[in-house]
Amino acid sequence: MAVVSDLTRRELEGAPRKVKEMLSTLPETSIENVFLSEEAEKLASIYLENQVVGIRHLADAQHIAMATVEKVDVLVSWNFQQIVNLNRIHAFNAVNLKQGYLILEIRSPREVISEEEV
Repeated sequence: MAVVSDLTRRELEGAPRKVKEMLSTLPETSIENVFLSEEAEKLASIYLENQVVGIRHLADAQHIAMATVEKVDVLVSWNFQQIVNLNRIHAFNAVNLKQGYLILEIRSPREVISEEEV
């Protein structure tokens, strides 16, 4: 099951065609759509307060917060600077644990799909 947020769909609008098409290859029955809730907004704000990311990267914090609140198994991202970054992963998860959430697995697409699909 792929969990796709409204933020992700917006970001995909500006993505290369090949990236956009990857989502369209999934059957609708295999996609769970999620939206930014008050709980996720609050958690994203806590990431900012703890300086995990700066205000310029609020959308990244929101992605992490939504995935955390929705208890997704793995968040997959190409964003190596703000998301798929070991120091930030540890910092996001430190906040998650402190706030009573589970640890979130964060990986690059190459770690979760075969090379032929990338």
